[in-house]
Parts: sequence; structure tokens; C-alpha cells
Amino acid sequence: MYRKNSSGWVKHVDFILLDLLCIQLAFYFSYVCRMGEWNPYSVPIYRNMAIFIELADIAVIFLFESYKNVLKRGYYIELVSSIKQAVMLILVGSLYLLSVQEGNMYSRTAFYLMGIFYAVFAYGARILWKRYLKKKMKTGGDSSLIIITSSKIAEKVVKSIKNHNYEMYQMNGVIVLDRDMTGEDIEGVPVVANAENVAEFLRQSWVDEVFINLDESIPYPKELIERCSEMGLTVHLNLVKITNSTLGKQSIGKVGEYTVLTTSINYMTMRQAFLKRTMDIAAGLAGCIATGIIFVFVAPIIYKFTGTDFFQSGTCRTEW
Repeated sequence: MYRKNSSGWVKHVDFILLDLLCIQLAFYFSYVCRMGEWNPYSVPIYRNMAIFIELADIAVIFLFESYKNVLKRGYYIELVSSIKQAVMLILVGSLYLLSVQEGNMYSRTAFYLMGIFYAVFAYGARILWKRYLKKKMKTGGDSSLIIITSSKIAEKVVKSIKNHNYEMYQMNGVIVLDRDMTGEDIEGVPVVANAENVAEFLRQSWVDEVFINLDESIPYPKELIERCSEMGLTVHLNLVKITNSTLGKQSIGKVGEYTVLTTSINYMTMRQAFLKRTMDIAAGLAGCIATGIIFVFVAPIIYKFTGTDFFQSGTCRTEW
């Protein structure tokens, strides 16, 4: 899942860039193995395929959300995901070759080798990069997380998130609701507020997301949850306890080892964000074209009524 007001997009940019590199390497090595030459980019049909396959890879990644929960996937699931991605690119590439007039000049052997090489390269790159990222989980990332919990389970909750920090949160504090532990540390994370000043702390501090997990003896603070949502914070609630909060859009996810119900006003999937961005760009281009068309008709009218050289020296002078 991706949020407009967080670094969600950034979290998977590295995987996307690695994927684009893998498909290009697969294209290059498949050509070398089949044709015995070193420069596929000098041949128009192969050069065009090199460009097309990059664009197709980006489209498949965004439309099918290829990197959803990528850090939580095991070896087998990652292998299946890499093979699916390779099959999709082969199908899209086949449609491209059928649509161009010189598609019969492209080596079928090189084409299918590209798919095989890509599956191998992509799988290896993902596994190695995930190992690197998992080492960075302990230091956290750019998204600030505050944990709201109770004294009975506070240590367990903090330890779980630190050991399974797939979202790479920067844990900036713990808030204990049933005791005043302000100033103490829990597993190296400071206790920053209590039940009396929790709302004020969240309002004044740099916080992106809040994870609320209380023991069975303490009910969820519905008023606090609603205030967090109103402030635009993404709120994660442990699904072991049920809430009736209906503010914002809700979805199921993971924080540490906990399955959570996530509520946020600014929440969208990767596909929705991609489609929205595409529509924004299309609308911008349409506006530029419309402005250009209007200028073509308006400029002569301005020139006629001003009686001056409208385009002289790149400036506009008006004399009424």
C-alpha cells in the first residue's frame, strides 16, 4: 500500500530500478548468446524492443502491483513472482512483435531466452536486495512511527516491531496509556507521553503513522483514534481487538508480526496512485495543447487591435 503523504513510493523505487536493469541485461545477453554479436542496439528491431520492454516492465509492475509485500515474501513465493513477471513480459512483447511489420525478423530464440534470463536475474537481484534491506530494518527509514500501548505488553510490542520492521519505520517513541512512564526507555525506544498529553504530543510532533496495540484489559481509545485520523495520521490497529472507527479508508496489513486494520484519509494502492498520476499528466498535456490552440487564434486578434508588432524582439508592447 502507498500513501500520498509518506515515503511509500520511495520504498520500492530501488526494486523497480533493479527490475529495469535485469530486463535490459536479459535482453542484451539473450542477443549475444543467439546472434554472437555485441551490439544489439545497432539493429533497429532490437533497439526498439530494448525500449519497449522497459516501458512494458514498468506498466506490468504498476498494474499488477508486483512488489506488494515484497519484503515479507519467502524464496518460493519470490520465485513464482519472478516467473509470473517474466511470462507477462513475454506475452506483452509477443503482442508488440505481432503488431510491427518487421517482427518476423526478431529471433524467437533470443526472445524466449530473454524471458528465461530475466526470471533468473530478477529472482537473484530481489533476494540479494531484500537481504541488504533486512539488515537496514534495525536502523529504520524515513516514515515516523509512534507506538501507543499498555505497560503490560509494551516491551513485547516494541521488540516485535524492531525485529520485523518490514516497512522500515523510524520508531520515534512509545506512549503508555495505563501508566506514566514518560522519560523511560523500552527496548531502546523512549516513552514520550502518557494518556493525559498523548493528543497534544501527536499534534506538535513529527509523526506519520501510529500503531495502537493494548492488552485485553484496556479498550481501544475511540476518541484518540478519531483525533489521529482527523490530523491526517495513518492509524494501525491490532486486529485482535475490534474497533468501530469508520474514519478514512481501511485496509488489512502488517506491522511487525501483528495483523492490523489500517485507517487513513490519504491512503491508496500502488495501482490507484499510478492511475491518478497518469491522469494528472494527461490533464496537464491536454491543458498545454488547449492553451496552444487558443494562443494561435488569440495572438492575431491582439496584434490587430494593438497595431504593434506583437512578436518583435520576443516582447509584447501595447499602445492604445
